[in-house]
Amino acid sequence: MLEQILSTGNLNRAWKRVKANKGAAGIDGKTIEVLPAFIAKHWAEIRQQLLDGTYRPSPVLRVEIPKRSAVSVR
Repeated sequence: MLEQILSTGNLNRAWKRVKANKGAAGIDGKTIEVLPAFIAKHWAEIRQQLLDGTYRPSPVLRVEIPKRSAVSVR
């Protein structure tokens, strides 16, 4: 099933949807404008790591969202 997910056709369909939605940059700051060059350079290695089960994405940065203090209900 992973091979179907990583198929060229499936990834092209996904890319077209992201591009049509004007996808926002991810945590790494890469925009949709720079992604094609990055993928061209790194895709073979990333794909193989995904298939081997050795791919490890960068950790997500934690962002705290300040909340107002709780107000007691009377």
